[in-house]
Amino acid sequence: MPASYTGILLAAGIGSRFDASGKQNKLMQLLPSGDAVAVASAKNLLSVFPDVLAVVRPGADDLAAALQAAGCSVHICEGAQQGMASSLVHGLQQSMANSGWIIALADMPYVQVATLQAIKQALHGGADIVVPVNQGRRGNPVGFSRHHLPQLLQLRGDQGARSLLKNYPVMEVTVEDTGIHRDIDVPTDLA
Repeated sequence: MPASYTGILLAAGIGSRFDASGKQNKLMQLLPSGDAVAVASAKNLLSVFPDVLAVVRPGADDLAAALQAAGCSVHICEGAQQGMASSLVHGLQQSMANSGWIIALADMPYVQVATLQAIKQALHGGADIVVPVNQGRRGNPVGFSRHHLPQLLQLRGDQGARSLLKNYPVMEVTVEDTGIHRDIDVPTDLA
């Protein structure tokens, strides 16, 4: 059976640093390209992975509709308020038959397609955990093979999969992509 990889786009956060009042969803803010932040992130992921699963929080109907229109399979994570790990586990549970996953953050629209391709290629080549590195610093997104599914399903809280990156061998893929460190946290990040 050929290897199958799913992109999981984590889009269930509240974005309180962007707007403490919660009125503006940072993932729906427009970039200079004209795409919403999350849609730009989804398009990049979809260009490499035909199967992209977006995880959103309850009540984020506009975001869910935009990601579905972009081509993602959208899933609502009822436990999203419990932290990033809850959204990640939810996404994994929807795609358990896969060979591996690329875990991408919806607020990182500047990750280059070439970086996503390099992560996919490393997984396809047998790596169990793959992290892009630029200028000596690790970034996102991160790829995981099926080998680590049991550990991933046990994650809790808001740390995501950092503990796995500390406790297991990681293949670092050097990329010429500063987008692996660039997320949208505050309004000035949109420019």
